[in-house]
Amino acid sequence: MKTVLEEEGMDQYEDLVLAIIFTETKGNSVDVMQSSESKYGEQNKITSEKESITSGVTHLAEAIKYALDNDCDTWTGVQAYNFGTSYVDYVVNHGKKNSLELAETYSKEVLAPMLGNSTGATYHYYEPIALLHNGGKLYQNGGNFFYAELVKRNMKIINILS
Repeated sequence: MKTVLEEEGMDQYEDLVLAIIFTETKGNSVDVMQSSESKYGEQNKITSEKESITSGVTHLAEAIKYALDNDCDTWTGVQAYNFGTSYVDYVVNHGKKNSLELAETYSKEVLAPMLGNSTGATYHYYEPIALLHNGGKLYQNGGNFFYAELVKRNMKIINILS
């Protein structure tokens, strides 16, 4: 992992990558960073942890660089790791700083309808942050608008335990 981080100029983001791995799979999958979709456009195509980390770190580096190049915060790039980099363009036009509220609006009004959910249908998401925020709901086809908040929390947990 350190080699990939160095190659991508992401040395300072090792804790962030570990938090993403924890958020995505807790390390219990070959595709530890769930990066198959960003690399291949579909799930379950990654065949090794090394490939997952290489493509995941590359995708994260692109998302963070795109966010920072557009005067947004790093957490916009982290949320874009889940939503796709078009989220950065949305944030540019809405204050240049990621927030849970902004990510939720993007999920509901842009991403979910673009991927076929024109009714605002939701499903239950049993995660403490979600339960406290809205009773535990995500929009079908809308990605995970809690993503950056989950990664922040998991990064704190990793730092406390290490």
